[in-house]
Amino acid sequence: MEHVLDNPAWYALQTGNKNMARGNEFCQYFDPEVSPFVGLRKADEQHLLKLYDALPEQSVKLLALPTQIDIPEPWTLLSGMDGFQMVYQSTEMLPVTAGEAQLLPLTDAHIPQMLALTKLTNPGPFGSGTIAFGHYTGIFEGEQLVAMAGQRLHAEPYAEISAVCTRSDYLGRGYARQLLCYQVNRILAASGIPYLHVRHDNYRAIQVYESLGFKKRTPIYFHVLKKD
Repeated sequence: MEHVLDNPAWYALQTGNKNMARGNEFCQYFDPEVSPFVGLRKADEQHLLKLYDALPEQSVKLLALPTQIDIPEPWTLLSGMDGFQMVYQSTEMLPVTAGEAQLLPLTDAHIPQMLALTKLTNPGPFGSGTIAFGHYTGIFEGEQLVAMAGQRLHAEPYAEISAVCTRSDYLGRGYARQLLCYQVNRILAASGIPYLHVRHDNYRAIQVYESLGFKKRTPIYFHVLKKD
């Protein structure tokens, strides 16, 4: 039987993110302002063609799978990226240290700053509606957002921690670790299992994730697809 994290977007759109799902019984996707991720019931040519026909307009989409697959015409494969899928291995809460930076919930009013921060740091696709996934929390220096993290694909019982990013001039202060600890503890408190995705060559991030108790579960390949 297929593990839900072998097809994370599909199972997220069937479970924890089903309120955002568009599409049909073969393929589903998010509003493009929320996320470019798409899910296929089965990762094969037939379902990719059904997705192409189901999309209402020209767009760029992101398909995440454990292996690279052949992409049929009329799709255009723009690029691909290797990464790892990592899962938190414990049921224990992570310790919170006194005196850490204040974490504030992010709202629609913060979207311009969130977009600016992700443009600077490039943690992955982030649009004007991505905040709809929920649970976004940030650290501010004065009025400026300098670090944040939130949630994305919720393939029950697994909840993905996403958009973990810090302005370059605020690195080394432990902000990413603090935000990660908060997200892990929040997910555990909701009886979920934290997981995340990371580029294969983002060694600094991988070391941080492993130090907190995440373990590589599988390689993951991101197919960037264009419908003309």
